[in-house]
Amino acid sequence: MESNSILKFLENKTILITGGAGFLAKIFAEKVLRTQPNVKKLYLLLRAADKKSASLRLQNEIIGKDLFKVLKQKMGANFTSFISEKVTVVPGDLSHKDLSIKDPDLMEELLRNIDVIVNLAATTNFDERYDVSLYLNTLGAKHILDFAKKCPNLKVFVQVSTAYVSGEAAGLIKESPYYMGESMNGRPGLDIDVEKKLVDAKLQELQEEGATEETIKLTMKDMGMERYVSHE
Repeated sequence: MESNSILKFLENKTILITGGAGFLAKIFAEKVLRTQPNVKKLYLLLRAADKKSASLRLQNEIIGKDLFKVLKQKMGANFTSFISEKVTVVPGDLSHKDLSIKDPDLMEELLRNIDVIVNLAATTNFDERYDVSLYLNTLGAKHILDFAKKCPNLKVFVQVSTAYVSGEAAGLIKESPYYMGESMNGRPGLDIDVEKKLVDAKLQELQEEGATEETIKLTMKDMGMERYVSHE
């Protein structure tokens, strides 16, 4: 799709962006606001306890960054009112069902109005805790997809994964593509429900033992490596 046709498509559209304070999400939001100021609304899902906390994150971690200098110069004195009109923060958490959105009115507003969902929330830390990576990267993708299915006016759903692709796609080696249900080692695919039960049980065990946060963190990292090896 050519740039002009994309900009035309985004006109008067309502977009939900997850991982709102992340690197890619900030770039995407700024690009849309700067090149298509006639976008109807950007909803930014931010991990926060309430709207006040989310609004602070918006100002401190997104709008207040140098990335938005060009847009500020372009809008001049209208910048603050423009952001207020076009950007709405959504306090929530992708790792929980219904994105952990607690405000029923906001939930209804989102479901009714969203045209586009861009899922940019993920952890790319290679040494991440297993519970964090499972809940966010795996269950998070499921939760946002379940949410999308409830949006009657949804036109586009964009899932952004990591920068790591197959050798064939990168032009390095000749490989056969993988399809749904297939795995690299030929074994049955990972059972997400089983993995979640294992993680939840281990976390409960550690909490009952009175383990420190550091111990829990290290145990979860070790568990991730163990589960990876078991599926090789």
